[in-house]
Order: sequence, then structure tokens, then C-alpha cells
Amino acid sequence: MSATGSDSELETDADGEATDAADPTPLSELPPSSKLVYKVLEYEGSMTQEEIATESRLCPRTVRYALGKLESEALVASRVSLADARQSKYRIDE
Repeated sequence: MSATGSDSELETDADGEATDAADPTPLSELPPSSKLVYKVLEYEGSMTQEEIATESRLCPRTVRYALGKLESEALVASRVSLADARQSKYRIDE
């Protein structure tokens, strides 16, 4: 048996850090707006698009674009807001 048998799914990135081979696009490869939105959600928790735009000082269109990128990479999840069903709450997908 190989001692590295369980590490077969891990690869190393340019910095030599281990990354999951199943994760095709790490956060570092996303646009700056996506990184900022991710960090806002990381620090503030679940928020609506409007709240993210206010907190990040990005325009609403940029926030929508960033959230779309983050959702397509399965880094962020959304669900309907209980306070207002017309809005969605976004959170980091663990």
C-alpha cells in the first residue's frame, strides 16, 4: 500500500499549496468583484443583493455578475428571503 494513496485527489497549485482536484476554479481565479462579494459574505453572513451592493460599494449590476460567477462555481448558494419573497439571500456554500 502506498502512503500517498489517499492524496490522489489533491494537486498542488502554483504556490505549492494542496488544492482539491475536483475544484476546477479556485476563488483566486475569479474576477476581483467576485472575490470582494465572497469576502463580504464571509464577514457579514447571509445578505441580499442590495445589502451586498451597499456593503461592498459595488453597483448592483456588478454584484449580480459576481454572484452569478460564484453560484456557477458552487461557492455561494441562494434561497428566497423569508422577510421578502421577491428577494434572495446569498450565503457561502460550505
